[in-house]
Amino acid sequence: MVQSIKKTITMLLLVVAFTSCNQGPTLQTYFVDNELKPGFISGDAPASLLNVENIDLTKEQKEAYESIDKLNFLAFTIDESNKEEYKVELDKVKTILKDPRYQELMRGGNSTDGKFTVKFIGEVERIDELILFGNANDRGFVVARVLGDDMNAGKLMSLQSVLKDMNFDDTNLNGLTDFFK
Repeated sequence: MVQSIKKTITMLLLVVAFTSCNQGPTLQTYFVDNELKPGFISGDAPASLLNVENIDLTKEQKEAYESIDKLNFLAFTIDESNKEEYKVELDKVKTILKDPRYQELMRGGNSTDGKFTVKFIGEVERIDELILFGNANDRGFVVARVLGDDMNAGKLMSLQSVLKDMNFDDTNLNGLTDFFK
């Protein structure tokens, strides 16, 4: 009886140890660890901040907008004093995004102007998190997480035409738009 209890306790301890082990860094933990550090710009915004209620959206655009809960971003701006730190932080983000849970949707850019990658967690038709990552060696990098429920990649792409003409000056996203100026 005592031997059986010992085996049960040992098994429970093993299960707890394996399930509580860190599964590696995630973007969420990277954001939390760095959002207040010097050199970083961060922000969070609900989807309602986009204020598209007065814009005539197609059915597809409306469905895409309604599937988004919020956006959070983290940018690292480079200057003469932090080029080495930039390389370290850029490598950290790239390593996180190599995890198979982040599936690639598209990539582009070039080594002169900068590169970008769009990744996601979930399925193409039911995305839980869309990740936009871009870097330029003369400016820094930015990672944006679009969080929502059952977002659809094709429908989200239809919002691109609406977003390009929006004014973000009076929003939490202003820091993000400053990064691209």
